[in-house]
Amino acid sequence: MIEKTTKDFIQRHQLIEAGDRIVAAVSGGPDSLALLHFLHVNRKEWGAEVIAAHLDHMFRGEESYQELLFVKGFCTERGIPFYSERIDVPKIMEDKNGSLQEVARNVRYDFLKAVMQQVSADKLALGHHGDDQLETILMKLTRGAAGKGRAGIPYKREFPPGMIIRPFLPVTKKEIEEYCEKRDLSPRLDPSNDKDLYTRNRFRKAVIPFLKEENPLVHHQFQQFSEEMTEDEEFLEELTRQKLNKVWNNTEVFSTLEIEGFLAMAEPLQRRGIHLILNYLYKLRPSSLSTIHIYDVLGILRGKSPNASLDLPGGLRVTRAYNTCYFHFGKLESGQAPYCYELKDKKPLTLPSGSQFVLHDSLIDIEACTGDCIYLNREDLTLPLFIRTRKTGDRLKIKGLQGTKKLKSLFIDEKIPRHLRDEWPIVVDSEEQILWVPGIKKSIYDLGEVRENSLVLQFKSNHLLGGS
Repeated sequence: MIEKTTKDFIQRHQLIEAGDRIVAAVSGGPDSLALLHFLHVNRKEWGAEVIAAHLDHMFRGEESYQELLFVKGFCTERGIPFYSERIDVPKIMEDKNGSLQEVARNVRYDFLKAVMQQVSADKLALGHHGDDQLETILMKLTRGAAGKGRAGIPYKREFPPGMIIRPFLPVTKKEIEEYCEKRDLSPRLDPSNDKDLYTRNRFRKAVIPFLKEENPLVHHQFQQFSEEMTEDEEFLEELTRQKLNKVWNNTEVFSTLEIEGFLAMAEPLQRRGIHLILNYLYKLRPSSLSTIHIYDVLGILRGKSPNASLDLPGGLRVTRAYNTCYFHFGKLESGQAPYCYELKDKKPLTLPSGSQFVLHDSLIDIEACTGDCIYLNREDLTLPLFIRTRKTGDRLKIKGLQGTKKLKSLFIDEKIPRHLRDEWPIVVDSEEQILWVPGIKKSIYDLGEVRENSLVLQFKSNHLLGGS
């Protein structure tokens, strides 16, 4: 039964193709030993080569070394190419942070990748089965996984220089054990699999038997759920990426999300959008990060408060400033030092932000004046003009209003995020008269149109908010 089920699964998902060179990861336990045997005896049917790889983590001293010798003897007896290594993982644990399982997993995958590269393998076959899938999905849902994380174990995934495949996902642990017994494989048993210390083992002993009593074929239902969930999530993720690219921008200092455009997306895409952003920003995803945090971020975005912040695991902070949401590690700063640049006639001035100014005389072809412009009377100014950042006490005579207004108040009224105020360009003349705050307000010195003997200052914004 296990042979037909597994072969049908392999064919349906194209896990093995003619000419494949497959490395099978073999611990010596029932799952991996049965997989190695199955792949070896059927290799000619697929036109594939099978190679065994075994890593001794040196957790159990002589006992684990004997397992290495057992797998080596198993392969020698059957003419299976065999690669092995002994790595002192307990010693590595002393030098690195992380859980025992996490460190051991990283070491194991590094070893398997090295073997694949050495033998020019296309596939890495792992012995995960249907019961593993059951346990994984239940654990993921219990911990609050999101997106494809809820789909459990993928039947294949990229693993440079090739792919990981899991041919035994449609079969149960019991079927694998029966396969071993029928063929006298005599696998080695790891005593840690019976300890309640690990979460997976508690699910295995307390939850899985109950589900199998309700439905002996429950593993098929969970595998179907996994495959459908993966397909659905891949489709929705691609749709989310297309929408998200229009409202999300990433810089070296922080990432920004345009809230109004984001909230125009369908709610299922919003959830996935935050999930994608977090996955991108975290170099190493914290184990404590869960679906709860995604809803916390959505709460800030959908809330009525124009200013709010949220601390996420791993030092990531989410800050809302009016209609923009910032994702950043550490204090939110522009990273831009104060500046002051002189404007020269017809010579473009490009700011560190990428925004650009060009000063023209009145002979400019207005049709060719792209971007935002201000028209100035030479007699009202003291040349040359300068572009600088704000100073304490700056005040502006706003066109159409009486008196002056503090630049600080103007920024507040226009809902400019605090970290952007220190880098915002201010246009002044040589006597420090503020002529223009591009993207926000023009001064009383703006003529509104080209006149004889006037100057035209053209501004092309890279990222500034608002209008003129």
